Amino acid sequence: MEENQRSSFTGKLGFVLSAAGASVGLGNIWRFPYLAAKYGGGAFLLVYIILALTFGYTMIVAETAIGRSSQKSPVSAFRYYSNSPFAKAGGWINAIVPMLICPYYSVIGGWVCKYLYAFLTTDMNTITTDTFFTDFITNGWTTELWFCVFVALNLVIIYMGVENGIERVSRIMMPILLILAIVIGVYTITRPGAMQGVVYFLVPHIENFSWMTVVSAMGQMFYSLSIAMGILITFGSYMKKEVSIEDSTGQVEFFDTLIAILAGMMIIPAVFAFSGDDAAQSLKAGPSLMFVTMPKIFASMGFGRLIGILFFTLVLFAALTSSIALTESAVSTLVDEFGWNRVKGTTIMAVVMIGLGTLSCLGYGPLAFITILGMPFLDFFDFLTNSVMMPIAALAICLLVTKSMGLKRLEQEVEADGHPFRRKKIFNVMIRYIAPVFVLIILLSSVASAFGWISM
Repeated sequence: MEENQRSSFTGKLGFVLSAAGASVGLGNIWRFPYLAAKYGGGAFLLVYIILALTFGYTMIVAETAIGRSSQKSPVSAFRYYSNSPFAKAGGWINAIVPMLICPYYSVIGGWVCKYLYAFLTTDMNTITTDTFFTDFITNGWTTELWFCVFVALNLVIIYMGVENGIERVSRIMMPILLILAIVIGVYTITRPGAMQGVVYFLVPHIENFSWMTVVSAMGQMFYSLSIAMGILITFGSYMKKEVSIEDSTGQVEFFDTLIAILAGMMIIPAVFAFSGDDAAQSLKAGPSLMFVTMPKIFASMGFGRLIGILFFTLVLFAALTSSIALTESAVSTLVDEFGWNRVKGTTIMAVVMIGLGTLSCLGYGPLAFITILGMPFLDFFDFLTNSVMMPIAALAICLLVTKSMGLKRLEQEVEADGHPFRRKKIFNVMIRYIAPVFVLIILLSSVASAFGWISM
């Protein structure tokens, strides 16, 4: 694809809302509150914010600058700066990550669609039974149906293109998502007993603080800021030169952190109001917190069905904005590398999504007897991408900037058109010395945790 034919966002708002939409996903809705509750509440929040302003900032700026300067998706962007085998491998790892995440992520998106439909049409007593979620995910063909519904929603937007699809949808969905998060958050913290959850979430608990607080907050950076998924390189290639990379990065950081905190304010106080003394245990439920615990909480509230509908609408929007970004990154790679047009690239990615996603759909039901390293398909794809490939992809980005692109060239890209680079010193220290160490720590700790060698 020639540079002058490349799609682009209309301006800074389009990039910021699309990048923020990529960042605000399912991990923010359930994973952030769970980690904050487990690792010191306000202490975790403080560590997370510091890391977002340093480590997260560095990776966002680096990926966006690589994309805009090269006007390419990950593979071509890496090759633009280096022809070494290591650079080529780094580019392909960044490109393959979204191709592997998007199928299983869409399976979970299908679960969200199912629950939104259930809250619209099904008796609340049925939704809140202990077996409703398990019966659903083990019935592989029903799961497949809702997975296909979510994929269809995703692909329609991708077929529409960058400006008419991704940017337009993000401009609509992100403000609605923010409003819904505020409405639900205000409602939940006014429930009896909920303020105890607010205190638990916001006040530092030093007795729960440890080195794992820092490691877990670093790991959450990948989920929260879409680091090392090829997304920011791709979106950077759609960014116009007159848009400030640093200012846009600051706004993405702000929006992502705001939504993460609002997610905590939605979920943790609600769990405390419902579970009382058992709240801490309920918060450790992980994904089932969203699909088992939260429906029971809504059923116990006044206007529970309405709150459930609003909540799963919010979660659906969050899942869609993230999956759109993942799919777009994959499609951009296919278009750049194989010379296909957008329609063909999207169609090929649709086949990949359906194929790999079907394995994840059926992995808890008809294909439950097949496991990889003792994991069902969905869990394995999650482990492979999040615990192994993404840290390696992030390390490749650090090395590309410092060894091939050069810090001077990156600075020129950030400062193009007279824009500021206020945190230049922080960036240079982080990208050279600290970020690579952080990435290696995340890689080793994630793998060790997955194999049960340490507890995170």
